[in-house]
Amino acid sequence: MSINGQVTRLRAGDYEATVAAVGASLLTLTHRGRHLVQPALADALNEGYQGRTLVPWANRVVGGHYEVGGTTYELPVNEPATGAALHGLGAFQAWVAEGVAPHRVTWVLDLPASYGYPFDVLCRADYVLDAADGLTVTVSGTNQGDRPAPFGPSTHPYLSCDDRPLDECTLRLPARAAMLTDARLSPTEVVPVAGTQLDFLAPTPVLDRMVDNAYTDLPEGTWEVELTHPEAVGVRMTSDARWVQLYTGDRIGRRGAAVEPMTCPPDAFNIDPGGVLLAPGDSRALTLTIDVLDR
Repeated sequence: MSINGQVTRLRAGDYEATVAAVGASLLTLTHRGRHLVQPALADALNEGYQGRTLVPWANRVVGGHYEVGGTTYELPVNEPATGAALHGLGAFQAWVAEGVAPHRVTWVLDLPASYGYPFDVLCRADYVLDAADGLTVTVSGTNQGDRPAPFGPSTHPYLSCDDRPLDECTLRLPARAAMLTDARLSPTEVVPVAGTQLDFLAPTPVLDRMVDNAYTDLPEGTWEVELTHPEAVGVRMTSDARWVQLYTGDRIGRRGAAVEPMTCPPDAFNIDPGGVLLAPGDSRALTLTIDVLDR
């Protein structure tokens, strides 16, 4: 197997995308050859979880431990600097392709049980490319076991204005509140964003702002994030998730903004343990669409 496994190319109208089996990853998305996400290489590990699917949790589990039904579970801490279990267990697993067509592919992961996550959850990542609507991604999980399982999915695309520097771009994110973090990026409290460095309610030049925070208090129903550049194609993400992480890509060159819709807040396995539980037979999903903002 290559580093990212099987790579599938999708086409619809002026859109093209490449998606990979390892991590059910979005490697590229273009419109008329112009990049709408920061491109990732098919033959490289890539940095910053570019385009990877995040299951069974997004963001982090602080300290790598959580409790379900009175039992404490210990996860591998894969971000030693913060002491957290970051971005789930599926980001570097080989997913299996089903339902492949020229404009769509479904990746399936029957997530192996482990000592830190001994649950039976079937995960899916559906990629559908449409000539008018762009790329729609749906990440879901179904509890196939006989006991409740915690599950809070996301995905990790970096929106990009044809790979132009993020500092030259303008961002709009219609969230009225954000989660603050401590020095180890563990969540602390939710605060209003108005008038702060985290405020992107109106279109705002990114400049040198450094952001790695979860946002909430989003508009009811669907909401849109827009990234624009004065001389390049713009990009829009639409979702109805109640949380979204924004990361300005400071550790990977600031060529795009990671916009990660989430069904739950960071460290939800500890902050909201009941809210993330899936009963046996139940499913949970999030959906997002990425399309061009053309001139």
